[in-house]
Amino acid sequence: MTFKQLEAIYWVARLGGFAQAASKLHTTQSAISKRVQELESLFDTPLFDRTLRTARLTDKGEEMFAVAQRLLEQRDSAVEQFLRPEVIERRLRLGVTELTAMTWLPRLVHRIETFYPRVVIEPDVDTSAALRDKLLEDELDLAIVPDAFEDPRFASRPVGDVELQWMCRPGMVDSRKPLRLHELAKYRLLTQSNKSGTGIVVDRWLSAQGMKLPNTLSSSNMLALISMTVSGLGVTYLPWRCLQPMIDDGMLALVKVTPALPATPYVALYRTDQRSTLIASVTMLAQESCDFTRMFQTGTPQGVADGA
Repeated sequence: MTFKQLEAIYWVARLGGFAQAASKLHTTQSAISKRVQELESLFDTPLFDRTLRTARLTDKGEEMFAVAQRLLEQRDSAVEQFLRPEVIERRLRLGVTELTAMTWLPRLVHRIETFYPRVVIEPDVDTSAALRDKLLEDELDLAIVPDAFEDPRFASRPVGDVELQWMCRPGMVDSRKPLRLHELAKYRLLTQSNKSGTGIVVDRWLSAQGMKLPNTLSSSNMLALISMTVSGLGVTYLPWRCLQPMIDDGMLALVKVTPALPATPYVALYRTDQRSTLIASVTMLAQESCDFTRMFQTGTPQGVADGA
């Protein structure tokens, strides 16, 4: 069977005649008749009842019409999918860290769904190290993580930065004057574990400053770190802008330390052997959506949500 043969039987049946089908398909009536006859010869069965003046399908012709309709729809869908990137139909396995999930992930999902309504998004929230391993195992297509991994098997694109500040329970540390970095050693430090990309970045920076941490308690869960800090278990580093409401409410206090912590860069990470137009586009959407300054953002841009 060819698509031309299927088109012939489909439009003859739909429009009620060979002449009408020829006009629709911009060809001659004899060409339409030839295509139908080719199908009839192929299956050794008549598709139209030629005892009637109108083009009426036989029982087998009705079956062939249903087959033609289905295959032509699939062909048109495939052509549309490859000609128009916005109708890409596939899964997108997207890995993000806890901080991204708690801030701007809904904005990114909204943008992806707007530009690619047929893409099924499967978010996976995990530690940076776990997301890296899932990329290697082909369990993810793309991961948004701190820029902590140097591996030739990955390509990365900058997405945004997170501003970190040392924090504690109010009154735990004298905040009247800045502390030198080594003075933090007299406090218990709550750190992010080596499964956390941010933890890896900060540990490298502290080591470069010659800072040794004799008394630490580590966790890969940011909510746990916030809870322990609010409870007064120690001093930690956190993304201060999105936690500003807790600072304003007196639950957390900033600790001024010199030198200050560097910003943590976030990247879109993907395997070098699995590049695609969709991954490149989603990376650009992530760059546009990235905003670590507010918790629990909605998918709709703020001005639209507020009626601005």
